[in-house]
Amino acid sequence: MNAETNESTKTPTPLLGLSVAELAEIATGAPSYTAKQIRAFCFDGKSIDDMTSLGKDLRARLKRDYVSVPVTVEKVFSSADGSKKYLFKMTDGNLVEGVYMPHDYGNTLCVSTQVGCRMGCAFCASGMDGLIRNLSAAEILGQVVAVNSAEGGTAKKRAVTNIVLMGSGEPLDNYGNVLRFLDEVSAEDGLNVSERNISLSTSGLADRMRNLADSGHKVTLSVSLHSPFDDKRSQLMPVNRKYHIADLMAAARYYFEKTGRRVIVEYTLIDGENDDEASAKELVKITRGFPAHINLIRLNEVKEKSLKRPDAKKANEFLALLQSMGASATLRRSFGGDIEGACGQLRRRVLAEKNAEKRIAQPATDNESEGRKESAKPRRSKFTTV
Repeated sequence: MNAETNESTKTPTPLLGLSVAELAEIATGAPSYTAKQIRAFCFDGKSIDDMTSLGKDLRARLKRDYVSVPVTVEKVFSSADGSKKYLFKMTDGNLVEGVYMPHDYGNTLCVSTQVGCRMGCAFCASGMDGLIRNLSAAEILGQVVAVNSAEGGTAKKRAVTNIVLMGSGEPLDNYGNVLRFLDEVSAEDGLNVSERNISLSTSGLADRMRNLADSGHKVTLSVSLHSPFDDKRSQLMPVNRKYHIADLMAAARYYFEKTGRRVIVEYTLIDGENDDEASAKELVKITRGFPAHINLIRLNEVKEKSLKRPDAKKANEFLALLQSMGASATLRRSFGGDIEGACGQLRRRVLAEKNAEKRIAQPATDNESEGRKESAKPRRSKFTTV
């Protein structure tokens, strides 16, 4: 396990997401209703110390090896548009991000599923350092619980009403933990979030899309397309070298056939790359024949990348062209532009600031500095077609 800050050699086991039966085994000797109490406390975001209805001895015993929620809020940045960027800290010191977006129809939270990402998309900051590790189901769930609590909600009266798995990481590259998360976040004795209010975004792992269709879950599937042409999409998204657009769209159709849920096609507009008339015509062509909605969004620029965001006029012209050809399409409102709303940006900046502070606090010789750099580098995993 590669932590960005190695604060402890042993990380406590999270209680959040454990079943009543599993909690009963941990709380041996306590009354039979205790396990249900602990589970409810965890979904309310309470620490073990705050579980005051539990016996003092039991709380002390739990604190030795367990933590209620394995996610804490490290920092919060508020945007002028009402959204908030949350920086989360895992118990091993790793950092991930989430974005809280209030709407008239409810409040949406974007969560991360991995620390980093190995997909290597050309426009994304999350994958610039590769994949550090997968998040556990409890860590994904913990982001929701942490924000719900911070925004004044409880498990029974939620401040977070909608969830999108669109933060750092590829959800279907962490398939088992994501499915466990879906089970827990929708559980009646948990947060009880309807799967109709949950969206999962994938870069296009076609085989896992089919697995998800067969799993019994019925979340809204969002497919990140970003170009309707294989050559261009392979440049923007290396995953396309393994799963071509034809494979991707066939899997999207299969998902609709199995679940009855309309598929969302995510399309990030990048100036001069995919916002021309030919792209619009081909995009309409490949999304015909099944219920699909095209969701346009102007690129959130990443300073380390050369790709640029088209202006609003050009984006609206592209939208009008799609609609003139009969496509169901909208231009999505972009949140958090003034707080580094694009996934991965804030984490990279905070880590850079922390590293700079360490260098100032711990001056070293050139040779020592080089040694530190090498030892601090995480083992990175990049997407491969092999």
